[in-house]
Amino acid sequence: MVELVLTVIARDRPGIVETLAEKVADHSGNWIDSAMSRLGGEFAGVLRVEIPDEQAAALEQTLAGLAKEGLDITVRRGAAPAPPSGHHVRLALTGLDHKGIVLEVTRVLASHGVSIDELQTNIFTGSMGGEPMFSAHADVVLPDELDTNDLREALERIASDIMVDIELKEPSGT
Repeated sequence: MVELVLTVIARDRPGIVETLAEKVADHSGNWIDSAMSRLGGEFAGVLRVEIPDEQAAALEQTLAGLAKEGLDITVRRGAAPAPPSGHHVRLALTGLDHKGIVLEVTRVLASHGVSIDELQTNIFTGSMGGEPMFSAHADVVLPDELDTNDLREALERIASDIMVDIELKEPSGT
């Protein structure tokens, strides 16, 4: 068996996930995990499948053929590397929207060796003045040697400069 990681981009429309699932199943594959969403009228997804070695090339060819249906699919072969070791923390951020928020926060995370498992961001209308607000939620993995309070302090040092509130929480049940 071989693992494939597929990235998919297409104009959003019903049936994209069904088409992918059908092609994976047609080649005796197993859908392992995925993350997919619609952003700005586009469908974007990443999925991991396991497939018999002898079916991998045929699946890749089939997926390439979906380009004529408007699906741009990239395939990477091989077993996934081990996930980063460390402890998980949830980051929540809210503030007035402006350029550079993601850059500044991710710069601090990277400088401390923090890995991002999942990041979701959006812009919404503020309730009081109607100004655009930015929010981000991330599941991150701190290296074993990094204390959550040390990361919290580093993020607090930039929070006032970039005009956001940042909160770190340990996951529930830990």
